[in-house]
Amino acid sequence: MRGSTGVVAAVVLALLPAAATAQAAPAATATTARAYPAYPASPAELFGALFDQVQRRRLFPDGKTFADATPKRSAAAIMADYARAGALDDAALSAFVLANFDVPEPGRTAPPSAARPPLAEHIRALWPQLTRPPLAPPPGSSALALPRRYVVPGGRFREMYYWDSYFTMLGLEADGEHALTRDMVENFVSLVERYGHVPNGTRTYYVSRSQPPFLYLMMGLMRDVDRATQARWLDALLAEHRFWIEQRSATMPDGARLQHYGDGKSTPRDESYREDVATGRGDARVYNDLRAGAESGWDYSSRWFADGRTLATIDTTKIVPADLNSLLYGMERAIAARCRTLARPCAAPFERAAATRRRAIERWLWSERDGRYGDYDLAAARLRDGVTAATAYPLFTEVASRSRGARVAKTIERDLLAANGLRTTTAATGQQWDRPNGWAPLQWVAVEGLRRYGAEPLARQIGTRFLATVEREYRASGKLLEKYDVEESRAGGGGEYPTQDGFGWTNGVTRALQQRYAQGAR
Repeated sequence: MRGSTGVVAAVVLALLPAAATAQAAPAATATTARAYPAYPASPAELFGALFDQVQRRRLFPDGKTFADATPKRSAAAIMADYARAGALDDAALSAFVLANFDVPEPGRTAPPSAARPPLAEHIRALWPQLTRPPLAPPPGSSALALPRRYVVPGGRFREMYYWDSYFTMLGLEADGEHALTRDMVENFVSLVERYGHVPNGTRTYYVSRSQPPFLYLMMGLMRDVDRATQARWLDALLAEHRFWIEQRSATMPDGARLQHYGDGKSTPRDESYREDVATGRGDARVYNDLRAGAESGWDYSSRWFADGRTLATIDTTKIVPADLNSLLYGMERAIAARCRTLARPCAAPFERAAATRRRAIERWLWSERDGRYGDYDLAAARLRDGVTAATAYPLFTEVASRSRGARVAKTIERDLLAANGLRTTTAATGQQWDRPNGWAPLQWVAVEGLRRYGAEPLARQIGTRFLATVEREYRASGKLLEKYDVEESRAGGGGEYPTQDGFGWTNGVTRALQQRYAQGAR
């Protein structure tokens, strides 16, 4: 990618309406045929019928357990013995698995001390517990190699995750862990260099999808980065941008190109195999949309349901979302700035790409009637109904006009502000990315976005209310949780697994909010 003017031209052309690209189409031909690295085989692909039976018969309460198990010998040898064994009852199947795989223990953080030190002090003590050394996985493992240290979220999440890590880094930076933040950025760059994008998480079964693109913001946390490193990081951003443009694009009614969430596979997810089989019932389209919902990070939410209520109606790939396109706008502006710094000829093309995207977002993802940004339904040719916390993203990346930002602030205050933080949506479906849950990353996006548009009092309300919620739960249980019920100020619920503690992004956002509002920062 270094100095790849052709790639820049193709990317920018892909963002423009079709009529505008008619004369220039031949310039894109040489770059659009480039193949992406093959996905590494996942456990479901390596162990086929054995994996299917272990997951369908629920040998482990959490399907992620077997997906994370490490085979003790080659997949071919294990599968040959499995074929010779014939039909196995549950006890025999369990014995076979334990004889042939090292199965991970349930993930846990250290038990809280009865003393309950100040929350900031407790979080600082958690960072070493959640930090892992560089990883060279054993043969057959689903883990991806990582050259430097990294922080895991906690609980069942034993690996590094993409968008989680930005919010974790906010806390690492607040606590002076700059070298660890830098290590994680380098890990993400290494993943782009290997796979052409940042995978959802550092497992083979996550490589076919990504997550909301926060890498440019992670890089923005770093200071005193030498020129050679800056050049390599820019190459990584160009590659990541190319991934979203070439593999996740949709054409709007006026010919503009915006992006959607997706996945390169149409099979049940390895880590939620049994749940996906029950939902999809063999329908590859449903499996692909479930995977796309996981790429969004909001797995799952009424945002992605055709009927607004039921997981089985999921159609994520038919939705053009406000959060993803706002982040891509921010990425394009960041790429342009880095191109200028490095005197590369890509600054002007990416500035034009950002301006083109901004016009498309303002035209297609804005509801004048409701005063909100939302998700465009390609099949219905309209915005999906309902206010969600994604409406804050155009403020967070400064896509929105000042007047629209002011209207969004009023909508957030009216519909999403709860007694204990920011609601995720206004729909109560039982899904974890719906009401009444509030999530640390969305609190931060809203707080920062509102501050950038002059709505500091509302930003402060959201931030301090969420901090109080985290503090109350910590005092009661000694834990920091993955999500919270911001209506009742208790642990959040819903989803495919129990609420996890640890917890990387909650720790990070809590420390950043404490620093922002000078609460408990000692």
